[in-house]
Amino acid sequence: MQFDRCKKLFSNFDELQKLNILICGIGGVGGYALDCLYKSGIQNITAIDYDTFEIHNQNRQIGSEHVGKKKTEVFKKLYPNIKIIDTKITPEWIENFDFDKFDYIIDAIDDIPAKIALIKKTYPKVISSMGAAKRIDPTKIEITTLKKTHTDPFARILRQKLKDYKNLKVIFSTEEPIKCEMGSFIGVTASFGMALCSEVIKGYK
Repeated sequence: MQFDRCKKLFSNFDELQKLNILICGIGGVGGYALDCLYKSGIQNITAIDYDTFEIHNQNRQIGSEHVGKKKTEVFKKLYPNIKIIDTKITPEWIENFDFDKFDYIIDAIDDIPAKIALIKKTYPKVISSMGAAKRIDPTKIEITTLKKTHTDPFARILRQKLKDYKNLKVIFSTEEPIKCEMGSFIGVTASFGMALCSEVIKGYK
């Protein structure tokens, strides 16, 4: 059976299947979070993205061989049971969207104003990804609260702007970012996504 080994591992598998998950951003981090949740039997997944695949995505993103295609369209073909929302995630869109029906929101976006708006609107149901780029060691990944992050310049900005949300659950890396322009490694970005998936499953257990 498709999920037989998941059922053996998760005593509450039937309840897990009913979780309603929203994934904001299905790039190098969010795409692997979706893949992990989908293959673990989660039935209700909604993915939001607006971008198209570019050739420079091919080092780290699921579906990126479809250059020029919308990410949401490709993911709907790869994962037929998901729901997709093809839109740009902005503070204005977040303000007007109803997040109440979702059990968990995975924040895998890197636009700071939108990220801040999403966290403020959906806390404490949101789990937020910090910076995954410019790193090569997946063993340095940790899941903690925003107030306990360090090393990561991206997390530092959020700590300054979200002082009332210090207990926000986040995934971040303790590895010092490598000084380079736009560098990324699938070993880290995918591991961020897998860890986000695991945290949803552990949180519900």
